[in-house]
Amino acid sequence: MTTAQTPQLDVQPSPLALLLLGRGADPRSERGVECPGDLPEPSDPDLVARARAAKEKLGSKVFVLGHHYQRDEVIQFADVTGDSFKLARDAAARPDAEYIVFCGVHFMAESADILTTDDQKVVLPDLAAGCSMADMATAEQVAECWDVLTEAGVAEQVVPVSYMNSSADIKAFTGKHGGTICTSSNAERALEWAFQQGEKVLFLPDQHLGRNTAVRDMGMSPEDCVLYNPHKPNGGLTAEQLRDAKMILWRGHCSVHGRFSLESVEDVRERVPGVNVLVHPECRHEVVAAADYVGSTEYIIKTLEAAPAGSKWAIGTELNLVRRLANRFAPEGKEIVFLDKTVCFCSTMNRIDLPHLVWTLESLAEGNLVNRIEVDRETEAFAKLALERMLALP
Repeated sequence: MTTAQTPQLDVQPSPLALLLLGRGADPRSERGVECPGDLPEPSDPDLVARARAAKEKLGSKVFVLGHHYQRDEVIQFADVTGDSFKLARDAAARPDAEYIVFCGVHFMAESADILTTDDQKVVLPDLAAGCSMADMATAEQVAECWDVLTEAGVAEQVVPVSYMNSSADIKAFTGKHGGTICTSSNAERALEWAFQQGEKVLFLPDQHLGRNTAVRDMGMSPEDCVLYNPHKPNGGLTAEQLRDAKMILWRGHCSVHGRFSLESVEDVRERVPGVNVLVHPECRHEVVAAADYVGSTEYIIKTLEAAPAGSKWAIGTELNLVRRLANRFAPEGKEIVFLDKTVCFCSTMNRIDLPHLVWTLESLAEGNLVNRIEVDRETEAFAKLALERMLALP
């Protein structure tokens, strides 16, 4: 067939294709979407002064939250800093602030909206600041997983436990099915509670935190864990495997922490004699097993605060935080290096930059509400139920 004879096909890009290209919007997804508005040039020398002026004009009407993984140019304008759950609770503790500007990623802003009052408006400076881990578990995929568990005859024995790093939809699913949320600090307590409610746990969406907590902290064997892959029929598991398992781990991971390898640990021990290896529990199991210390972001910070002068540390977490800690503790003689040789920022977290923050603050100062993150009432109710179960943990 010649070119002239080739029929013209009316091929339209799918919504998913448009979404991945940044030309579509899906309010129920963590994936990047267009961020409207004319941003100031990143080379504008007045950005810091503009941000400061807009924030001063807003006064007590605005409360700026800065996640630990944010770049320094943004974190300087945060009223409080912390991990995702701490910041959501900080927002809830400021009911007089009309605007909550969350310098983090999408699921964090959702959590803040769930925990704050209806009168408060949560704003994300760049709507494309999503989370690759949260993206790895959609509401449709998790509903299908529950059908698989039902067909295998185990659903009634399963209690879902979802990591804080999940979308509002997944938190709502968890609340609706009798489960709870956990953070990297209280994952063991959450699992202990879940096993008091049922015989099995469906852990979403980070397989590494689930496996590390079950095996390293609770003494289970690796064979007690199976990996559910949402991209395979029946999750790639047999009914017998699901019946035998204690922990059903979702095939998800953090794109930053998943990069660290056992070779990274071995290499840094050769390069830096006497180094202490301190990693986040989102790292792979073999990395956690080879580390000297394992804990949440807050644990990492507190461990370094208590470390003796002259001690050496290799940190396995996001690079913005590691660099900030290295600079902070250098005057105390503490040597802090990134665990891997490869530079690795959280790419979606880094979408929140100074131009986006300036645009957001100036828009709010002019009375224009932009990039509001709002969770619908039903989703909010069930997600809040799961969060409240976590808050009630002993």
